[in-house]
Amino acid sequence: MTTRIFIDGEAGTTGLGIRHRLESLPAHYGFELLHIDPAQRKDPQARRDLMRQADITVLCLPDDAAREAVSLGEGLTRFLDASTAHRVDKNWVYGLPELTPEQSGKIRSASHVSNPGCYSTGAIALLRPLVKSGIIPPDYPISINAVSGYSGGGHSMIEAHEREKGPAFLLYGLNLEHKHLPEITHYSGLLHRPIFVPSVGHFPQGMIVSIPLHLVNLPGFPSVEDVREVLASVYKEAKTIRVCPDQTTLTADELAGKDDMELRVHGHGGQVVLTARLDNLGKGASGAAVRNLILMSGQD
Repeated sequence: MTTRIFIDGEAGTTGLGIRHRLESLPAHYGFELLHIDPAQRKDPQARRDLMRQADITVLCLPDDAAREAVSLGEGLTRFLDASTAHRVDKNWVYGLPELTPEQSGKIRSASHVSNPGCYSTGAIALLRPLVKSGIIPPDYPISINAVSGYSGGGHSMIEAHEREKGPAFLLYGLNLEHKHLPEITHYSGLLHRPIFVPSVGHFPQGMIVSIPLHLVNLPGFPSVEDVREVLASVYKEAKTIRVCPDQTTLTADELAGKDDMELRVHGHGGQVVLTARLDNLGKGASGAAVRNLILMSGQD
């Protein structure tokens, strides 16, 4: 059975990643890509016509443009939105299959799915099981640090890094208003927004999200092994998330080009650092979108 896909915003980094992954899938998945004439990519009628033909429309657009696209094609197609616009909208299903045991089924049957953010994927995967198990209280003050490859900044940042060879390391979002904070807070089960300090390194792809915790400040004084066992239990059947042994060093680009994620609990003397390592364009964007498209097409 054929599933027709229109990527609105195909020329962007995420759109190109989705296209290349779909084109490399075996034929039995049955995906057919619908392409818009580049001269008509901003023509509402041309886009609407393709949405009408598509079983699923993928939105790789800025937030406001994604909202406009949904209005343009509502009722004509199913949507998978890679923007931030609908990630905490109660009428959209959050596209992280590992979020709950039922999440894959919800994605499979949904007409509107929001693809998670890259930083959010790592942070939620680490925090949600620990909040739901009671190890981390919902009102606990959380700090998150993260570093991503420069490809996450889109074409302009990619061109700047490749032209100017840097900067080697850049902190940003220091107004503490990063666009991923609402979904991290909501889906982790936290009552208060974490302090989130993202950064960009001079490497193309890859990401590490890290969260420090003082175990002595948590209820019941959990051990390092208690924390690790919760994560291992939650993700023991996960297809693209695995809990790995701790390490004393981690490189951020180890999973570049791959669509899975590694979680670790690094502990010593009553303290832990939780880490999630993934590709910001793989499990953090295009790879996650393709997995959601497979689910939405009724496949596993």
